[in-house]
Amino acid sequence: MRRLRSKWRRSLTLRVVSTTMLVSVLLMGLLGYLLLTRVTSGLLEAKQRSSLTEATASLGEAQRILAAADTGPSTPGAASLVDAVIATIATRAGQAGLYEVLLLAAPGIPGAPERATNNVAEVSIPAALRVSVAESNRQVWTYSTITYLDGRTVPGLVVGASLVVPSVGGYQLYYLFPLSQEQDTLLLVRSAVLVTGILLVLGLVALSWMLTRVVVRPVRQAARTAEQFKAGKLTERMAVRGEDDLAALATSFNQMAASLQEQIRRLEGMSRVQQRFVSDVSHELRTPLTTVRMAADVLHESRDQFDPATARSAELLQQQLDRFELLLTDLLEISRFDAGAAVLDTEPIDLVSLARRAIEASTPLADPRGIDLELVAPVGPVRVECDPRRVDRVVRNLIVNAIEHGRGRPVTITIGSDDMCAALSVRDRGVGLRPGETALVFNRFWRADPARSRSIGGTGLGLAIALEDARLHGGWLQAWGEPGEGSNFVLTLPLLAGTEASSFPLAVDPEGMEGADSVGRGVRHVRG
Repeated sequence: MRRLRSKWRRSLTLRVVSTTMLVSVLLMGLLGYLLLTRVTSGLLEAKQRSSLTEATASLGEAQRILAAADTGPSTPGAASLVDAVIATIATRAGQAGLYEVLLLAAPGIPGAPERATNNVAEVSIPAALRVSVAESNRQVWTYSTITYLDGRTVPGLVVGASLVVPSVGGYQLYYLFPLSQEQDTLLLVRSAVLVTGILLVLGLVALSWMLTRVVVRPVRQAARTAEQFKAGKLTERMAVRGEDDLAALATSFNQMAASLQEQIRRLEGMSRVQQRFVSDVSHELRTPLTTVRMAADVLHESRDQFDPATARSAELLQQQLDRFELLLTDLLEISRFDAGAAVLDTEPIDLVSLARRAIEASTPLADPRGIDLELVAPVGPVRVECDPRRVDRVVRNLIVNAIEHGRGRPVTITIGSDDMCAALSVRDRGVGLRPGETALVFNRFWRADPARSRSIGGTGLGLAIALEDARLHGGWLQAWGEPGEGSNFVLTLPLLAGTEASSFPLAVDPEGMEGADSVGRGVRHVRG
């Protein structure tokens, strides 16, 4: 059932053909029902008119026979009169099966002779019809089942009327008109309607299938071409056949693809120029920066010999040179990511030990701000195949970022793992992130508050590089934050190098991580 639902959602041809078949079946069923109803009504009305006409004429002839016998010089016996009436009516009926006749004595006349043609049984006459004939002076009719003494039954129309036989009394004369021919006609019409309906439905389904294929084929071709285009094959185009709307679609698609190809190539060229520019500038600045660094080191070492203003200037120069060198290093790293030249040097490491070292290295930054760095981790090691230099850089960037925005409140580093992945989260309780900023926090040089300066001296590229490092490992770097509630950054890495992260041991929402150290697996270490 799930596979069928998936096929239904993905296949336009299946939906169109199925809908066409369903609508066709419903319409053909409705039309067939109306047609059969109309034909049945027409046949029965015609049969009713002809039967009543024949019964009236035959009844008149029977009455003339009885009237002639009553006015004659001698009155025949009851049996003779009944036989004469039946014989006359049977002769009028002609060939057997046109209609049957049943002459029954009226209720209250016991022992009177009764006659029937072709062994038709008296049970063919419904009791309600006998009552109606006895109470009425005109013909009464109804539909019934004609039953023969040998057990045969056929549907029929029964017409009854009262008749007076001289020297006997009241009789009831019934004409039983079989509906076999009408039944056969209806069966033939029903079969014809059914076969015609099936053929029409199949024809409509086949037609809709062919038309859908004609329409869907270029759409599928466009989808395949778009997939090839997405995969980097920018020269892929759709085949244009004819001059109809589908050909116009293919032409427009090809024009769009050509325009996108031109823009992509232009952007690629601009990107290469930008990458080369950043790389060249970074390299070119290395030499003068080294010279300035040497001079600044000399001034910084001799600052005790200067007056206070000059000594302070030497210290500021040293600090800004440190930041400038870090910025150049980050720019070179970003240029490697942009050029696709970044590579991993993987080896098995213990993520818990790496986090402890990062915490110890960040403690000098946290202590002046009164921030406690807390580690919540499993008792044993968490082994991960990764590039330790890059992962250490990611963890330190996250911790430093939490210290800078933590507003003096504790920062919690949590480590978790499952069978496929390991995760490390850094949770602060500082200013947090406003709605929409989680999608911007990894942008280069982005600040939540542009008017606010960096107190620790970051370059503005730390989180952008951390995101690229996570992607390079096949992992994830996610962010969560709420104003006044702080933020949470979660790094998820696959346990094995060369694989992709397929699970999330730690939730990015801190509420999903509550109680991580209360289930008997974690141990807490406090630094600061």
